[in-house]
Amino acid sequence: MRRRLRLRRDASLTLLLGTALGLLLYAQRDGEAPTTSAPQARGRAAPRPTLGPRTFQVPEAGAAPPAYEGDTPPPPTPTGPFDFGSYLRAKDQRRFPLLINQPHKCRGDGGPGGRPDLLIAVKSVAADFERRQAVRQTWGAEGRVQGALVRRVFLVGVPRGEGTEGTDTVGAGTRTHWRDLLHAESRAYSDILLWAFDDTFFNLTLKEIHFLAWASAFCPDVRFVFKGDADVFVHVGNLLEFLALRDPGQDLLAGDVIVQARPIRARASKYYIPEGVYGLPAYPAYAGGGGFVVSGATLRRLVGACAQVELFPIDDVFLGMCLQRLRLTPEPHPAFRTFGISQPSAAPHLRTFDPCFYRELVVVHGLSAADIWLMWRLLHGPNGPACAHPQPVAAGPFQWDS
Repeated sequence: MRRRLRLRRDASLTLLLGTALGLLLYAQRDGEAPTTSAPQARGRAAPRPTLGPRTFQVPEAGAAPPAYEGDTPPPPTPTGPFDFGSYLRAKDQRRFPLLINQPHKCRGDGGPGGRPDLLIAVKSVAADFERRQAVRQTWGAEGRVQGALVRRVFLVGVPRGEGTEGTDTVGAGTRTHWRDLLHAESRAYSDILLWAFDDTFFNLTLKEIHFLAWASAFCPDVRFVFKGDADVFVHVGNLLEFLALRDPGQDLLAGDVIVQARPIRARASKYYIPEGVYGLPAYPAYAGGGGFVVSGATLRRLVGACAQVELFPIDDVFLGMCLQRLRLTPEPHPAFRTFGISQPSAAPHLRTFDPCFYRELVVVHGLSAADIWLMWRLLHGPNGPACAHPQPVAAGPFQWDS
């Protein structure tokens, strides 16, 4: 009898240890899995990305909650320590002067149907001329693309700490006339929009509402607007194919949609949001600010909605709040990769910087100026990329694999 009890106890202990080991291995595997899987060349049996939002699962009791920071790419502007006291005192200041304007940007090209089919709006900073040039020479080029009229603007604020006088002492008597440089760049390319607010990460929300107001005033008939960062690669042909069947008079905001993201409560984080600023446990659904597309109808509705929503210091979350006020849900699309292309865990030998990946996508975030230029040349060279195909690619409209 005593031996039987000992055997039963040993069996129970073995089962318990095996279960614990299995849970540990599963947790390790789950933690190493990428948030997105890289698309593969045609002809391979790997499944395509699912058409759905990126979901943050509700954690079990006692587990660390998923938060905004873990799935957020590096910000496009300098971050530095954030003074919430100053922010709360000045957060209702919504109107800043427009120092450089492009009032004729959306007046067409002189031909029939002069309104732009697509307006590209790129968030930038004054010093980042190199990235702006890369965009101008590649995916952000103005003109006719597949028959659609494309226009471009860069959204810029005042460099932090330099004020509106336009000069900043760099060394002994040496001054950087950043405003003079931007005016010269504007005369050369006619695509700079400069507002008189400090260009900081948490002021990207100001950049959002000022651009919405500008587009509504100076591009009232634009069909679609793509808005994104300067470090993204955009396959404009794929974007236009996606928009070809959409009605610009109907509501649309599509991109890499995130749901159930929780605010960061750790003070050391650059995304720290106190409960006094946002007390709910999760943010509304929003599209990653690295790149999304919006219809002209929705853009005009957002102007009014955002004017009624209290400013929030994270721009893409703020836009999600404005959509929530309109009772609109952002549309998820797997070809918008605002978190980049993750290395497939099952195929570590694959190179994610491969034109065969990029030709299937619309937006990829987190590229250098040189990477953007190189990928554009690889995709749009005379012969195009050499990708694996079971058979020649069929001619006709672009289609997403099912």
